[in-house]
Amino acid sequence: MSAPVLLGVGNPLLDISADADMEMVKKYELKMSNAILAEEKHMPIYGELQKAKSVKYIAGGATQNSIRVAQWMMQKEGSTAFIGCVGKDDYAKKLTECAEGDGVKVMYLEDADTPTGTCACLIVDKERSLVANLAAANKYKIDHMKSEPIVPIYTGVSMVYIAGFFLTVSPETIMLLAEHCSDKGKTFCMNLSAPFIMMFFSEPLKKALPYMDFLFGNEGEAAEFGKMMKYEETDVAKIAALASKEESVKGKKRTVVFTQGSNCTCVAVDGKVTKYVVPKLDAKKIVDVNGAGDAFVGGFLSQLSEKKDIPTCVDAGHYAAQVIIQSSGTNLSGKPSYEPKKAEIVQE
Repeated sequence: MSAPVLLGVGNPLLDISADADMEMVKKYELKMSNAILAEEKHMPIYGELQKAKSVKYIAGGATQNSIRVAQWMMQKEGSTAFIGCVGKDDYAKKLTECAEGDGVKVMYLEDADTPTGTCACLIVDKERSLVANLAAANKYKIDHMKSEPIVPIYTGVSMVYIAGFFLTVSPETIMLLAEHCSDKGKTFCMNLSAPFIMMFFSEPLKKALPYMDFLFGNEGEAAEFGKMMKYEETDVAKIAALASKEESVKGKKRTVVFTQGSNCTCVAVDGKVTKYVVPKLDAKKIVDVNGAGDAFVGGFLSQLSEKKDIPTCVDAGHYAAQVIIQSSGTNLSGKPSYEPKKAEIVQE
């Protein structure tokens, strides 16, 4: 087994995924293509989905999904590791079995008093609405990261990836890892994850931003990031350019990667934007776009960890995302057929 080179830290959740309708979406005051944290009014949704004939239980959580995809793309068992908090229950066992089955080394903190977190995934016409009940995932403590079994994991990797969702749980753990990466010349990556992060967790996000070597997001998150930063620009590419020029504690150039579904992927470095063509995929092959963004990051990081250039990382991201949207949830099977190549640049 390889020593991990890529570490993910985040909220391990068991996805409860099922087909729904707009009536159910309206009933719980949700929006499609959006993710929120569950409030009391959302709690019955989990039981309702579990009764659906189409229900599936899938190992989830944004960061864990990206790490599982990266591991699948790398095809070297133990090249990746994941840290987060779960309960002591059957859901935690399912998460462990799934992640370890994919070759990821999981180092969960267990909270015996709180159930493992779940995420309701309502699928309507291939679009999804996500409602996360963090439960045990919300109980992660920095003491775990500083503990004897865990220190060798984060000090041994060359790259750390954390989704913005973890800003709601343990900003201090994020800063510990950000500063470690800065001090040791390692690569630190984060994802904006959802509009509500910029709306309600802007302070810890802005604190971590100077440490980020890579920042990921989609067009909706980019727009909200632009508002948070008080940019006058609303164009995704221009927001990426401005974000890439924000202060860096390392004095090196930040790379900002914003996806736009089937529209071009924008990559900005030091204020210069390159747009990459997203390969066409027959709409009939699309089953569920849930997890596409996480898969893109996983594909991208799999090549970045092997020191491939940005066009190759983008191409791998597109490949991984298109594999994932052809099944329900982040289901990985067989071996990837990916042959590294450079993504095509949009000719303007």
